[in-house]
Amino acid sequence: MTPTHEAPAYDPDNVFAKILRGEIPAARVYEDADTLAFMDVMPQGEGHTLVIPKAPARGLLDADPASLAAVARTVQRVAGAVKAAFSADGLTVFQYNEPAGGQTVFHLHVHILPRFEGVPLQRHGGGMADQAVLAEHAARIRAALAAG
Repeated sequence: MTPTHEAPAYDPDNVFAKILRGEIPAARVYEDADTLAFMDVMPQGEGHTLVIPKAPARGLLDADPASLAAVARTVQRVAGAVKAAFSADGLTVFQYNEPAGGQTVFHLHVHILPRFEGVPLQRHGGGMADQAVLAEHAARIRAALAAG
């Protein structure tokens, strides 16, 4: 199989674009002019949060550098709040690109997971989380952001 080097075009009907437009609900954690952070509906652990740019970008390589910088600022801010909100021992932050890289939603996004000594990550896609639990987790992170 010959590798392809050009990614398909951005799809404005991806699930994260629909969240940005308010067409799909999300347990929102943080929002500014350039980014949105919300709870992952298929979390790999308590507090699994996603940060996305508001500007269309399929992944890391096609993102506008200013948008990517805004995502990085939000990731740093939200990650500190996630760690505090869950009294985590550490954090795992990751970002996938294209199917071969593990990406399943084709809107740039960064995962933030609080980590605890001796506790492995759950499988991603292991099922939808309870919306009430996600709302409570989002509230905890928002409180940590406010305490800041």
